[in-house]
Amino acid sequence: MPNGRQQVPVIIDCDTGVDDALALLFAVRHPGIDLRAVTCVAGNTDVDGVVRNTLTVLERAGAADVPVARGAERPLIEAPRSARHVHGHDGMGDLALPAPRRTPVDADAVTLLRREILASPRPVTLVPTAPLTNIALLLRTHPEVTRNIERIVFMGGAAGAGNATPVAEFNVWHDPEAAAITLTAGVPITMYGLDVFTRVVVPGDDVRRLRASDEPGARLAGDLLAHRPAHPDSRPDDPGEDSGGLGDAGALCAVADPEGLTTHRLPVEVSLAPGPARGQTIVDRRPRAGESELHEGTREQTLVDVGLDVDVQRYVKLYLTTVEHLTP
Repeated sequence: MPNGRQQVPVIIDCDTGVDDALALLFAVRHPGIDLRAVTCVAGNTDVDGVVRNTLTVLERAGAADVPVARGAERPLIEAPRSARHVHGHDGMGDLALPAPRRTPVDADAVTLLRREILASPRPVTLVPTAPLTNIALLLRTHPEVTRNIERIVFMGGAAGAGNATPVAEFNVWHDPEAAAITLTAGVPITMYGLDVFTRVVVPGDDVRRLRASDEPGARLAGDLLAHRPAHPDSRPDDPGEDSGGLGDAGALCAVADPEGLTTHRLPVEVSLAPGPARGQTIVDRRPRAGESELHEGTREQTLVDVGLDVDVQRYVKLYLTTVEHLTP
């Protein structure tokens, strides 16, 4: 290990997804991450599609032995609502990748999560890059796992504008109740939200180099980045738009190199009421209490390490050197 540091045991819960795939490629190849398992949940596409995509990516990355489990096929309360318009009909940019040669483990996601967390010799870092349904079910069903969870670093939420709605980010909006359960479980949490998510962009020259690689994992990373234009209004086939956003993979960069992410410990709660604010992560950035607290009293809110700034070049370099098998 570089600098003599121990590997971080990591479990990813995902809805693979173009940028979830980028995150998996990074986690498999970074020397500081011990990827112990991957669990799948409905989100970007249906859960069976997520399982298929996850197994395919792991095979391409040379990590076919990582256990994969099928999880929740819908949110706790809401109907499922996919993001195929972003990730393609198959959830993977319609790249026509071959079907995986193996199947998921003979256990559901919650069972695999519990087993791997409790069996880990060191506390596990959970990295959900998807709606938090599986994680909420785990924490409610097996609260004993919290004793061996170091931290939850989740891609979701926003301190500013949303994307699913003007104020709500997709992963939290997809299952707000699950997000609320996760935030109040008593585990240290880092929120890698839209405020930093959209900023980490791989330049076009690097995307083209990856796409020309003879190595299957690096080439897949390039093809995936080419499907994720840096600007939301750009089309993937626009010849003038060839840079690609890392998206979910930035959360794994934050696990491998937390100093590249600037966080502030702030009160956060999830809006659960029906209406236009449902699914919003309400981040209290005020320096002092306001009139509401003075008149009605303070409410107990979870303190979350909210990512508000990111060293873009540091994470781009980290990602590229990792997926191309260079030394970070």
